[in-house]
Amino acid sequence: MEKPVIIGIGYTRIGEHWEKSLRELAVEAALMALDNAGVNRVDAIYVSNMMSGALQEQEHLGSLIATYLGLKGTPACKIEAACASGGMAIHQAFLAVASGYYDTVLVVGVEKMTDRLTSEVTFALAMAEDREYVVSTGATFVGLNALLYRLYLTKFNVDQKSIAKFPVIAHENALNAPHAQLKRKISVEDVLSSPIIADPIHLFECAPIGDGAAALVIASPKAAKESQKDTYIELAGSAAATDIMSLHERLDLLTLFASVKASQKAYKMAKVKPSDIDILEVHDAFSILAPIALEDLGFAKKGEGWKMIENMDVSLSGNLPTNTMGGLKARGHPVGATGIYQAVDAILQLKGEAGKNQVDNPTLALLQSTGGVGGTVVVNILKKR
Repeated sequence: MEKPVIIGIGYTRIGEHWEKSLRELAVEAALMALDNAGVNRVDAIYVSNMMSGALQEQEHLGSLIATYLGLKGTPACKIEAACASGGMAIHQAFLAVASGYYDTVLVVGVEKMTDRLTSEVTFALAMAEDREYVVSTGATFVGLNALLYRLYLTKFNVDQKSIAKFPVIAHENALNAPHAQLKRKISVEDVLSSPIIADPIHLFECAPIGDGAAALVIASPKAAKESQKDTYIELAGSAAATDIMSLHERLDLLTLFASVKASQKAYKMAKVKPSDIDILEVHDAFSILAPIALEDLGFAKKGEGWKMIENMDVSLSGNLPTNTMGGLKARGHPVGATGIYQAVDAILQLKGEAGKNQVDNPTLALLQSTGGVGGTVVVNILKKR
């Protein structure tokens, strides 16, 4: 099997785009990706999005975006896997191109959240959990992640200051990311003195609400050669997995089984191991997810992921630079587009185009895209060719 390659990227700044609609954001990013790839047509379009039905009262995004791109006749559909929608769209494009059925696929992720009240967005986000048996009790995503956080602190006897360093690092990285939403330096003291949203999670440990779109053109090696690109980014490994959806039914709350399974499959496909990875993009919608991800992906022993944060191993100058453009916490988290933004950030690093945030000569990047509280996880491994 020839591995697909990424030949074009596009993205908008993440923030409050009052003047742009969901379709306008998606088209802006998509046109940038097509232009970057040097193509004007593709064989298929996958649109990753979670909440357009709830927030814009608009579904059928595949046809909508194809229409406004002027690509009549192109097969297109929406792909939804909660916050893992972007990662899943990349995975589906990987399968479609690797199978030989399509030569080029446009993947565009988009979410428009700021036009609605926070309570409405919170309600829509909760659709990623079991509405009938969990959300009906009043549970929210921040509340569910707070349960993990409290258990992690207690079970492993961890000082919360160590985990609170992760959003501090994220904000530091976002300062020089032109597309980041939150360009503000913060301290551990700022994090721990910010309002508690669900004990022990503070406001500055949560990803913000924002609008944005990002896009990729994924192609076969043959199609990539025709585009005459000098540098290719290979999708060396791509795998998806699910876990039991709700926390109360799981045997181990502090291991996201889907993350473990998907990463193991992706490592095997790419023929690499955790120690080979140069840069990492993890799903840090809440700060506690960062140390858990480091453990589940094989970079730290169980209960010791926080040590990598405490020791600054995940900073730009550390052994494993992580979320180098600010991650969900500071770059932003427009849900359906987040997995695509992770790929964009990693590609900028691999191509040496990350500006002041550039890591020294990276060749391998791992992206972890998580839906719900680990109900779905997609792991994509990118390799510079």
